[in-house]
Amino acid sequence: MGDELLTASSGSPQQEEPGLSDEEFIGAAAVLLHQRGQSRTASLMLDVSTFRVNRQITDYEETVDYTSWNECWDVTLEVEPRLIVNFDSGVMGQIRSALESVGDKHDMPVGEVLVHEVIPKIGPNWREQLVRELKGERQTNQARRVRLEPEHPQDDLLHFTNEWEHRVYIVLKERQAVLPPDDTIGILPLPGMRVLGYTFEPDLMVTYRGRVGVIEVDGPHHKDRASADKSRERLLRNAGIHWVDRIDVRDSISKQEVERLVINFLQRLAR
Repeated sequence: MGDELLTASSGSPQQEEPGLSDEEFIGAAAVLLHQRGQSRTASLMLDVSTFRVNRQITDYEETVDYTSWNECWDVTLEVEPRLIVNFDSGVMGQIRSALESVGDKHDMPVGEVLVHEVIPKIGPNWREQLVRELKGERQTNQARRVRLEPEHPQDDLLHFTNEWEHRVYIVLKERQAVLPPDDTIGILPLPGMRVLGYTFEPDLMVTYRGRVGVIEVDGPHHKDRASADKSRERLLRNAGIHWVDRIDVRDSISKQEVERLVINFLQRLAR
């Protein structure tokens, strides 16, 4: 970046908004990887649990007349420990190259690009949590990311990310109870699912009349990721999922609204 002018009394670099949001920065790099023909690396970007883009001041000089500095943006990728082996030096080199191209265009030079393991959220009862993981739950693919997090909802020996997923599960279970025994549904919360190039945990997978559907529950902290959501839904459909529906809890959804969505979801699934 070129030198920026400040008043001599400012004492620190002016905080300016970058040209892209973090999500736009990462998304542009991911799409660029695909357009370069590096589809495997692009697909691995969807396996990243969290991206952190941090502005850093790399050089700072203050004189009587002006203050100048250089800055860069460090990028950290957090992935599940079992997936970190996929992010070898070749993959990280391709990711860095794409990030640098996007950063150069938007005056956001890239500094360090790192990959770290996601550290699980553990409460004071971590020993009990670990014992359950080792003895009781090691053989299941259900809710792999959630099981070690303290105070997450549980019901029928199943685990849920949050209370909203649990509420939708309750409505599905009520619907299951009133359907005929020979025309019922199966409910799979947070199943581990591998599709081409990715590992997903759909919020709620439902089987009905020989078909499989998915309900995704977007909570209040769900970011605006319309493009990523559409890519995920396309991958699920390509893998045989007949219908994908979404519930956004930011719309103050009542139980009656959830019941109506579940009925419509099952009707679409049965077509």
